[in-house]
Formats: sequence, structure tokens, C-alpha cells
Amino acid sequence: MYQDDDPIETSEWLDALESLIENEGVDRAKYILERLSERASRDGTELPYSITTPFRNTIPVTQETRMPGDLFMERRIRSLIRWNAMAMVVRANKRPGDLGGHISTFSSAATLYDVGFNYFFHGGDEKRESDLVYFQGHAAPGIYARSFLEGRFTEEQLDKYREEVDSGGLSSYPHPWLMPDYWQFPTVSMGLGPIQAIYQAHVMKYLHSRELIDMDGRKVWAFVGDGECDEPETLGSISKAGRENLDNLIFVVNCNLQRLDGPVRGNGKIVQELEGVFRGAGWNVIKVVWGRMWDPLFEKDEDGIMQRTMDELCDGELQNLTFKGPAYTRKEFFGRYPELSKLVENLSDDDISKLNRGGHDPYKVYAAYHKAVNQANGKPTVILAHTIKGYGFGAAGEAQNTAHSLKKLDIDTLKAFRDRFGVPLKDDELEEVPYYRPAPDSPELVYMKKRRQDLGGFYPKRIKDCQPLQIPDLDIFKQVLEGSDGREISTTMGFVRILSALVKDKRIGKRVVPIVPDEARTFGMEGMFRQLGIYTSEGQKYVPQDRDQIMYYREDKKGQILQEGINEDGAMATWMAAATSYSTNNFPLIPFYVFYSMFGFQRVGDLAWASGDMQARGFLIGGTAGRTTLNGEGLQHQDGHSHVLANTIPNCKAYDPAYAYEMAVVIRHGMKEMFEDNQNVYYYLTIENENYEQPAMPKDCEDGIIKGMYQFESVETKGRKKTPRVQLLGSGAILNEVRAAAQLLKDDWGVASDVWSVTSYNELARDGQHVERWNHLHPDDKPKKAYVTQMLEKQQGPVVSSTDYIKLHSEQLRAFIPKTFMTLGTDGFGRSDTREKLRNFFEVDRYYVAVTALAALAKDGEIKQDQVLEAMRKYGIDRNKTNPVQS
Repeated sequence: MYQDDDPIETSEWLDALESLIENEGVDRAKYILERLSERASRDGTELPYSITTPFRNTIPVTQETRMPGDLFMERRIRSLIRWNAMAMVVRANKRPGDLGGHISTFSSAATLYDVGFNYFFHGGDEKRESDLVYFQGHAAPGIYARSFLEGRFTEEQLDKYREEVDSGGLSSYPHPWLMPDYWQFPTVSMGLGPIQAIYQAHVMKYLHSRELIDMDGRKVWAFVGDGECDEPETLGSISKAGRENLDNLIFVVNCNLQRLDGPVRGNGKIVQELEGVFRGAGWNVIKVVWGRMWDPLFEKDEDGIMQRTMDELCDGELQNLTFKGPAYTRKEFFGRYPELSKLVENLSDDDISKLNRGGHDPYKVYAAYHKAVNQANGKPTVILAHTIKGYGFGAAGEAQNTAHSLKKLDIDTLKAFRDRFGVPLKDDELEEVPYYRPAPDSPELVYMKKRRQDLGGFYPKRIKDCQPLQIPDLDIFKQVLEGSDGREISTTMGFVRILSALVKDKRIGKRVVPIVPDEARTFGMEGMFRQLGIYTSEGQKYVPQDRDQIMYYREDKKGQILQEGINEDGAMATWMAAATSYSTNNFPLIPFYVFYSMFGFQRVGDLAWASGDMQARGFLIGGTAGRTTLNGEGLQHQDGHSHVLANTIPNCKAYDPAYAYEMAVVIRHGMKEMFEDNQNVYYYLTIENENYEQPAMPKDCEDGIIKGMYQFESVETKGRKKTPRVQLLGSGAILNEVRAAAQLLKDDWGVASDVWSVTSYNELARDGQHVERWNHLHPDDKPKKAYVTQMLEKQQGPVVSSTDYIKLHSEQLRAFIPKTFMTLGTDGFGRSDTREKLRNFFEVDRYYVAVTALAALAKDGEIKQDQVLEAMRKYGIDRNKTNPVQS
């Protein structure tokens, strides 16, 4: 550290700076300091660099906006909310089942939420839609407790916290699927709330720029835990918010210094760390570190010794200051320096214990929120609020490493909690931990309802449905339905044609939202660059390198395409925001998110599951799909299991179309189901980059396409009295191998085939499982039959299924096929090579399909085993070849 050799000169410089601030203001002082910095840098002076400020409040006392409400009344209401939140969890743990619950997170954040509810969270009215709030998942009991005081929930509902099977219960965390009128966003899978909030704000700006919705005044609030910031999804996209000038976005980080098992940064300072991260990403940073009880001490601290001490303390020691009490604080904090000890010599231990942290001081929180909402510099804002985990529970949980798991309280702790927050309950009532709600006309409830009325009504709330869209008829895709007329094109190109037709439609075209990470050219979508433009918040400030080309890279503030960079999580979060616009904005959008299928569900599985929870409506398009279709790319690019992953999400409907007309039928049906019929489903379709002729749509196949399979063609033999026959199932690009195998069977072995295009193994399996369940529960009724059973039971011969996915994908049909059933799939790791070699390696090419069909016939006694061996020799199949799963 530099030794001050001339303190008099130093004092003169500081006096000059102080005079400058006093007489000309902080902006002038900032300008002078910047010019001095520039001048020093010119001569190579190494300046001390920091993107953090001292560990104190960002807003000086003199600049705080005064909270206008009744502090006493609001503390009274907040205390009742605290009590009821605690009672709900404790009562749940008294009942059989040990249902658990969390109260320490909300106890630390109660003031942060209360100030928001009283002054900032707009519930929407006839002029605007509501603000959007991403609540910290573990704080759910506190939100329920507030709604209970408002009369939105009954005691019976609170007593059904985490009891949802028999209906009427409250979900453990924010789950829109389980409480569709209440919660908007699932957030307890930590990290998903913050990334969703960023891209929600992004999509709101996008809609505003395209003049589809006026978003003026609307804010997105995200409540985040400091420990949650270690999730890559939490901070991974904050530079996006800074870069896109998302001034409609406010993060509130509840810095209670603890994660689930202990300190977030015991040896460091999480508030300072986050300040640097957010400031470096272009955010406004407002620190709310200390409450107003500290203000007189700061005013008396002329030498800055208290500030130095605060800067020196690590978070582990800050936790001790709370846990070990005021005597410890007097010795270990104020006793570090004689000058500091002198500051508090007239304070009692009780006075020291009242030195509150900023996140528990409504005045400080209000000032921070007010500044965040009224910032005019085009930046997003983060509020770093210093709090105590388990606040209010004293020795039972306050600032303890075990605070997160606090669920049960003894009678002494209940008494202390009641007394601290002034809850009007008698000692003999505490054993039952009763709820407390004043009369509807009590001053408390009148006050809190008035606050919400001024802000547009109760919150949280969710719109379940919206006005249906008028979906165009199937003939809008006429070009695709008529086939490719001898040309060879991929289903990817077929999809681009479908998308192009949709964006031109006068009824819904403006609502179509194409989304890509950074592979638009891979998917053949570059033609849309010029046609639709790529959205950017700033427009295009440069002339693109390819401006002289037809399909140049055009960025536009009113662009329709959302290109999110090499960031599948971010692109998925964009899709989620667009796919729930019907609810959040009362303005349905039809989003198509196109991505490498291998980098889709595998990488964004948590977000895909959350999409189901929040009832997203839209299309996920898995491009370059299949394990053998994408030749040359290799192990981590080749997808053999995305459909299996998609099937884990109950309201995701997955299809693997072989031909463009199948895709057109599915997309049109999906749009009608989601946006006309208001059904809470979303669709996943895979598309390939292999070029082959696209046939015209056969007659009367639409129903089969949607249900999951239809008979595409029959390959007949001639001149034989008794012809062996097989049923060949295929999907995606492998359907063409199946068709080729049917010709081999006919030409080389005199075997006839029925070829079935299976558009969705998942939908067939779900139908079969539904029928099977119905039959089990209705033994006295005539049994029903699965659709796949109905299609195949009267057909001649065994069934062979072939896909570009692992065998499990089609194996799920085995229970519903009343015949010999053999499956081919691409189990194992992918690798680079040509399609032909890959399909031979994974044993899904036409020759393996043909040999497997012969083996199935031999198993049924229709032909001799010798023919199977002969076919293997003819087609060069080595039966001693290593299993691809082991390769």
C-alpha cells in the first residue's frame, strides 16, 4: 500500500474535491476526475482500477426518495404476513407426512417484497398489462401469506400447503401448471427465473419496437438469491441485458450471505463480487447494505474508519455479527480500532442489536426501488440488498448455517417471534400455531387493499386463456403439399417454405416469431434476413460486409427474427417468453425456435420442463436431426435421443416427419390446437438436412399424421400364390431406407411389404398407455384398442420398426403390437462419416431393415432361417461385427 509522504498535500486535494462537489455538483466532479484519469493515462500512469464501490449504500441519505406511506401500518401488515408464512410451514410439519417447506428465505426478503407490493408491482388495468415478477421460489409461503390476508386464500387452503393430490392445495413453489390463475413463472429450479426475466424483458422490447404492444411503464422484476447467482443461467446472460439496453428490467438480489448449507462467500464479499459482475456487464448497481440506524454513525465517522472496517470484514464474519449478538459485534467490529469503539461508547447492546441491515429497512428499500424504476440512462438495474437469512427467528435460525432447513419451532421461539413482531395471540394459543387475519374492515386490511387498488389489483395473477386466433387453412402450404416435383430438397427446406408462407399471412403473419441461436444459415433461413430483418434494439449502425448480395445480413429495430447468438439457453428463454405471451401480454405469439436437435432438449432440458409447467404454446424445431442424417459432424452433434427426452414432458407433442407435407399438417394442427382451441401443449418437430424428393400428400392421411402413423404405400409381388408379407415402420429420413428395403424384399426375396410412415412414436405410445389404463380401470366394459393396434392387427406378417433414434424410442410400442415386433435404432455414440456408412454402422440401413424383416418372417415360420443367412451374405452383413453400442 502507498505510504502518504505528504498528508498536507493530500488533504488539499481532498478539500478541493469536496469543494467541487459542494459548489458544482457530483456530475461536474465526475467529469473532472475523468479528465484527470485521461491525462494520467497518457503518460503511462497505472491508475488503481475498480468496478466496485465501498461496502455501503449506493444512495446517499440526502438523495433518498422518502417513502410516502404509513411505516407503522406497513410494519404491522408485514409482521402478520411473516407470522402466517411461518405458521403455514410449521403446521404442515405437524401433520403426518413431514411435508416440509421453507421459511428462512422469505424471512430475509419480507421487506423486499412488501415494499414492492405496496408501491411498485403494477397489477395491470385497462391501459396496460401488469408488471411481471419472478418470485424467488423458496419465498412462496410469504406470497401465499399475503394473499391470505387479502382474502384470496382460506385457512383450509393454507392448511393444504403442499397437499395437491386431492385438489385445493397450494403448490410447494411457483408452479403455473398447478395454480394456473395465480403463478406466472416457475422459478424454484434455481437460475431459471433470472434468465427467463432477462429474455422476457428482451421480448417485451422486441414487441414494443415492432409496434405490436405498447410496453411503456411495464417492468420485469426478478427476485434472486445471492447463492443462486452461482448457477450459470443466472449471470450467464446479464451482458445481454446491458447490451440491449433493457431498462425495463430490475433484479433484486437477496444477499442474505447464505446458500443452502452455509455462506455463499464466507471468505469474501458476495455483494462486492456481484457489484463488479453487474457493473462490468453494463448494469446500474444499487447497493442497499445498511439500514437507517447506521446513518448517525456514518455521519460522525469523519475519518472513514468505520467504512474501512466494513470493507475489511468478510461475509463469514458478517454472519457471526448477527449470530453471536451485540456483545460480539461491539468487540469484533467496533473494537477493531479505538476511534471506532469511541463512536459507539454511548450505545447499549440493545442499541447495537438494532443496527439493521439495508434489506430490512423499508425506507432504504423504497429509495432503491424508486431510483431503479425511474432510472433514465437506458440500463437495466440490479439492487443488491443485504439481509439476514432466518431474520426474526433468533437463536432458532437467524444467520445459522442450518437456516434453510428450518421448519419446526419450539414454543419459546414462537413466543419470541410473536413478541418481536407484535402478533396479537395469547400464550395458550401458540401450541396450535394459529393463523391470524384481522377483520375485513380492520385498518390493516383496508390499508393493504387500498395499496393494491392503486396499483391495478391483486398480484400475483395469471391470464389462463386469450382470444383465439384465426388459423389459416391447410392450403396455405399448397407449395409444400404438392411435393417437390422431382427436385430433391430436405425437410429443413420444407420447413423454411412453411415458415415463409406463415409470415406472409395477413391474419397471423405478424405474430410469427422465428428464433434461432446462431445457425440460421445452417437451417437455410438466410433468405429471411432481408425479408424480415434480425431484431436489434439499436438498429444497424454499420454497412454489412455482404450488403451487395441478395440475402445480406440485415439488422433492424423492427426486425422479426430473433437471433440470440451461440446461446441455446438464452434462445430457449426467448421462446418461453414468446410462447407465454398469450398470458403475460394478452397477445398470443406463434414462436418457432429452430436449433440443432442435439443441442436442444439435452442442453435446455430444465427450461423445456419449465415450459411445460408454465403452459408454453409454440413450436420447437430440432434441426439436422437424427444420428445418421447429419453426416460429417460427429459424436456430440448427432442426435439419437431428443424424442425420448421430449417424451418426458407430459404436454410436449413430438413428431419426426419424413416429408414436408407431414410437417405442414402437424404445424397447422398444432396452431389450431394451441391458438384457436387454447390447449396447453407445445410441439417439438425434427427436421433433417438430407435432400430427397418430397412426394405430394396422399389422400386421407391427415388424421393418421396427427395420431402418429398412416400407411404410406404397399409393395406387392407378382406371380406367387402365397406371398410372405411384412409391416415396415419408419420415420424421418430413415423412412426412405425402409422404402428401399421394401424393394429389396420384393426383388430379391419375393416378400411383400406395407410401408408405414410413423410421424410420432411418442403420440402412439401415449395413446396406447391411455387405452391400457382405461381397460385396467374398466374391466366390466368392452376393452378399447390402441390406435397402433387397430392399424396393425389385421395386417399380415410381423412388424419391423426403424428410426434414426435409439431403439427405446420405438420399443415403447411393443405392448400395443400384437405381432412379432423387431426394432432397429441408433444406440451408441455418434461418429463422423457419410450417411451410408453411418447407417450401416448403426444397422439401420436398407440392408439391415431387409435382413431384420426376413429374420422376423423366419421367427414366425414363414420362411427358412437359411434365407436369412443367405441375405446376410448377399448384403455383406458381418454377424461378428462389434455391437455399435460397445464401439
